[in-house]
Amino acid sequence: MRAEDMATMQSSPPLTAFVLAGGGSLGAVEVGMLQALVEAEIVPDLVVGASVGAINGIHSAAAPDAGGVAALADIWYRIGHGDVFPVSVTRSLRALLGRGTSLVSPKGLRNLLRSHLPCDAIEHTAVPVHVVASDFISGEEVVLSRGPAVEAILASSAIPAIFPPVKWGDTYLVDGGIANNTPVTVAVRLGARRVIVLPTGFSCHADPTPRNAIGVALHSLNLLISRQLVSDLERLQRDVELHVIPPLCPVSRSAHDFLGTDELIELAAKSTRSWLEQGGLGNDGIPGELRPHSH
Repeated sequence: MRAEDMATMQSSPPLTAFVLAGGGSLGAVEVGMLQALVEAEIVPDLVVGASVGAINGIHSAAAPDAGGVAALADIWYRIGHGDVFPVSVTRSLRALLGRGTSLVSPKGLRNLLRSHLPCDAIEHTAVPVHVVASDFISGEEVVLSRGPAVEAILASSAIPAIFPPVKWGDTYLVDGGIANNTPVTVAVRLGARRVIVLPTGFSCHADPTPRNAIGVALHSLNLLISRQLVSDLERLQRDVELHVIPPLCPVSRSAHDFLGTDELIELAAKSTRSWLEQGGLGNDGIPGELRPHSH
C-alpha cells in the first residue's frame, strides 16, 4: 500500500455505528437520545438494532434528521398498550392449554408498523440498517439486512411465548434478545470502529414490581440485556471506540407500560444533551446505570 493511501486511511474518520437495544416501552428513551444526537449533528454510517431497537433503528436510518426523529417521536406519543399487546382471553387460554404458541397476536403491532414505517424494505433506508433476530430452533443470531422491514421488526420483537415466531425463508425467528439484544458485536463485525450505544436501561425502581406475564417477561429480558451489554463492552473496549449513552435512572415504569412515553423522551433528550456537553463522546466508560444496583 502506498504511503499516501495509508495517510488517507489514518486521517479519515472511523466508521460510526449506532447500536439500539431492545427494552419494550423503554424504547422511548432511545428516541430522546436520537433527538440529542441529531441536534449535535452526529450521524451514523450504519445502524444496528434489536427488538424495539429495530423499530427505532429502521425509522431513524430511513430519515436520519430532525424531521425523521420528530416523526418517530410522534408515533411513540400515540402508542397505547393495546396497540402492542392486545389482550385476548381466548388466545391466552388456547396458549395455556397447549393449543397456541403465544399469548398475544402480532396484528396490532403489524398494523402500527404498516401505518407509520417510512420504508417497505430494510435496504431502502438512507443509512444502512441491520436488524438482529434469533433462530427459534438453534438460538443462533440472525442478522437481517434485506427484506420486508415490517416482518423483520416483528421477528426481532417476537418475545417467545408472548408473540409467535415469524417465518423468514426456511427458518422461524424470534426476539433478537435471545441471541444478542444490544448487538454491539454485530456492528463491529460489520466494520464499525466507533460505536455509540443507545441502551434503554431497565426498571430499577419499579413499585409495584411487574405482576403479569408480559411485564415479568419484559423486565427479565431487560435485566439480561444490561448484563450482556456490560459483558460485551468490557470485552470490546480495547478493540474499538465505544461510547455508551447513560440510560435514565431511576426508572419506575414497567417495560410494558406505554403511558408517559412523552416524559421518557423528554428526560432522555435532556440527559443525553448534558452527557454530550460534558464530553460524553470522549469517555469510553461503562455507565453505572447498566450495572446491578438498587434504590
